[in-house]
Amino acid sequence: MAVFALIATCAFWGLSFPVLKALQLEQAMRVPEASSWFLAAWIQMARFATAALLLAPFMLHLPRPTRKEVRQGLELAAWGGIGMGIQTDGLTYTDASTSAFLTQAYCVLLPLWAAFRTKQAPSGRVLGATFLVVTGVAVLSGIRPGSLTMGRGELETLLSAVFFTGQILTLEKPKYAGNRGRPVTLMMCVGIAVLALPVAWITAPSSHALVTAGASWPAVAMISSLALFCTIGAFLLMNTWQRHVPATEAGLIYTSEPVFAAFYALFLPAMLATWAGISYDNEVATLTLIGGGSLILAANVWMQWKGTPHWLPAWRTGAQSRRE
Repeated sequence: MAVFALIATCAFWGLSFPVLKALQLEQAMRVPEASSWFLAAWIQMARFATAALLLAPFMLHLPRPTRKEVRQGLELAAWGGIGMGIQTDGLTYTDASTSAFLTQAYCVLLPLWAAFRTKQAPSGRVLGATFLVVTGVAVLSGIRPGSLTMGRGELETLLSAVFFTGQILTLEKPKYAGNRGRPVTLMMCVGIAVLALPVAWITAPSSHALVTAGASWPAVAMISSLALFCTIGAFLLMNTWQRHVPATEAGLIYTSEPVFAAFYALFLPAMLATWAGISYDNEVATLTLIGGGSLILAANVWMQWKGTPHWLPAWRTGAQSRRE
């Protein structure tokens, strides 16, 4: 169940790529004087504040968040909020495919951290699955050895992957094992919104830009979808279920996010462009998309394959009984 929940998390996260890109294009058209830092901070503030408001009514019948739940939520806010802010700004200065590739650096950082902490080398299965994932994401993103350069966007994306590594490891801490996912997610959303607010205020080209950035129905709808699906849906699943999966394994599962993003990019951009009045074309299904996605899928199947399923002998026994 935990594995399926984390896969669903990736499905929600994948939706954020075309929606965020469409939102950035729509805002850049209406607020051309806004900097990338302002738009990145404003989107984070609006997205997570909206998510907190939507989630708050579902907390009324629950006991108040405990100190550990508040602390974990704020830790996740620090790691995830800073990471997503840096990633969103980096996306302005690099291709989406390059961003998707470099963001997956946490699947390499997590086994390295586990090896450092336990003083044991990663297993052959982990190393093999990590190699498949890195290769698959490279194929999916169209990255070639000679085509990857390190500019501002690439460096910011790599830095964001370090913060995402810290976010994943925070969910694995034993002291937080008894925490409830819903209060933790609420505190995380509040924390990220509070972190993003002063950045948006300082970088705003004018005080009116704080309102103008969201002053259209397409912007309101896209922020609402990011809050509902990509924030509440994704992080509620992540914060509830990841504790049941080792961090290294969870990191590999999360690499299925660009596969979902590539699938959505086949049809969502044109729909969003027509509705929001922007220029944003669909991507086309290619052999690289299919090949890269297949390698990532193979890596995750390999990690989850534990031998003969426990239900198989019973199934065979039942079949044998029916034949007799």
